[in-house]
Amino acid sequence: MVRVTAAVQAPADLGLALQQARMEQGLSQMQLAEQLGISQRSVSEIESGKPTIYIRKVFEMMRATGMELTASWDEEPPHASGG
Repeated sequence: MVRVTAAVQAPADLGLALQQARMEQGLSQMQLAEQLGISQRSVSEIESGKPTIYIRKVFEMMRATGMELTASWDEEPPHASGG
């Protein structure tokens, strides 16, 4: 397994990291939504980085305070093709 780390500087960055981590877990948006007790649409909006007032303020606070956020998840390496 490979450990992936990505800088998270905006809602879209966070959404993309969440999407990639979900996919590495082999989960569909619907499966994750059911696990979390939310709608598939909510999962889709989060993964697309749809900014809300709250999340925009969180990222503004991070920039103002010099805070850096990273996301890390395990990724299966591509399988070598034999032949």
